[in-house]
Amino acid sequence: MIRGYPARASVVPGERLALHVSTDAARFRVWFYRWWDGAELMLRSEWHSGRFAPARGADEDWHWPRYEFAIPLAWPSSVYIAYLEDEGGPPFDIALSSAAALFVVRGRGGADVLYKIPLATFHAYNYSGGGCLYANPPRSRSPPGTRLSLLRPGGGIGGEPWGAPDYYDEGSARQTFAHWDAPFIRWLAGEGYSADFCLNSDIHHDVGLLARGYRLLLSVGHDEYWSEDARDHVEDFIGSGGNVAFFAANVCWRRIHYVDEGGAIVCLQGGPYGARDHWWPVTGAGRPEDALAGVSYRHGGGWWDGPRSTQGYVVQQAGHWVFSGTGMKNGDVFDAVSSPPLVGYECDGAQLAYMDGADGVVRLATQAGSNGTPASFVLLAANMLGEGWQELPARSGFAAREGVHAATMGIHTRKGAVFTTGTTDWAQVLASGNNAVVVRITRNVLAHLTTL
Repeated sequence: MIRGYPARASVVPGERLALHVSTDAARFRVWFYRWWDGAELMLRSEWHSGRFAPARGADEDWHWPRYEFAIPLAWPSSVYIAYLEDEGGPPFDIALSSAAALFVVRGRGGADVLYKIPLATFHAYNYSGGGCLYANPPRSRSPPGTRLSLLRPGGGIGGEPWGAPDYYDEGSARQTFAHWDAPFIRWLAGEGYSADFCLNSDIHHDVGLLARGYRLLLSVGHDEYWSEDARDHVEDFIGSGGNVAFFAANVCWRRIHYVDEGGAIVCLQGGPYGARDHWWPVTGAGRPEDALAGVSYRHGGGWWDGPRSTQGYVVQQAGHWVFSGTGMKNGDVFDAVSSPPLVGYECDGAQLAYMDGADGVVRLATQAGSNGTPASFVLLAANMLGEGWQELPARSGFAAREGVHAATMGIHTRKGAVFTTGTTDWAQVLASGNNAVVVRITRNVLAHLTTL
């Protein structure tokens, strides 16, 4: 048995990476892989003497034995996996549930694209230590909520992710790096892009990070948990002309607070005083996530287990540059039958009034603006969610399952542009290469928002 976690999951070239490792083997070594166009071996360490340490609670610093490794100056910014090899351990795999730890090497700026890894969301679903935000949540009194340590195995790889397996992809668990981010990054590499990488905590702590010449901030997959400072910094970036693309959903649904010098997070999801750390309600942060992404999970929905039924995205603005080269016309439908479906497992929507069944025309609800939708929001395509969806959330003026729920693709501009697909599973369909419209839209968005 061998497991580990980084003391800090974000470093720069020339720094030392501290890994905390527990093993019952006499010795171990570390293989460092960069994830870009697949796994690229960058370095293999010498053998180290192994020491065993017990697991602790999900809210604790596990204080396992510490080993330090120099990060070479020549290493490019990327996501890296430290594979922990003991004698007779499992072979390396990007979907390991033990024997691996994820970290990023940050760039020094100047790249067009900054790719954000949602480490806080990974840990929100990380059951290592017997608890997470969704099962057996460890309580915090100050600040109130659920407290989860970032200093334990997990955080993208090597942990125990909580939740139902993906019916369409049981080879990797949801809430891990392998499920959404790894295939999208590999696609980026194949398209010839270069990028710098960071964690959401880097955007929280480093007020100047987004001011280092980046044209586009990328968020992919499941980007649910945001701190107030991270949101402020991203919105400032947009307001100064920076662009954001959310090939993601459930975006900015819950607020987190970093505590213990960034070693843990706290989130109050609910209780006798309400969901203080929901972004949209006045009983929470009172700051609708729609104002950032243009859409919200409360206008969309979730389907977590079993096969999904979707109708496909109905095109609303075929003349927009997003659809350039797709051959789509208004009312055309794309991705009605792909496997996996493009829409789900969670999806975000704008607040819609209706869809006309005769021609597929969708209209924003008159109250959409007062509930956070930017005035500049352009509704590009929508996929209506039927009654079979497992969650159609409550929102202002509607109980759960009431009103129109739809995955919504759109874009809005506030000096910088913000594009959203409205679905978590875009990366999987993109990586399959089986949907030419999805591929072309992705190329259009990246090309346009890195030159705008």
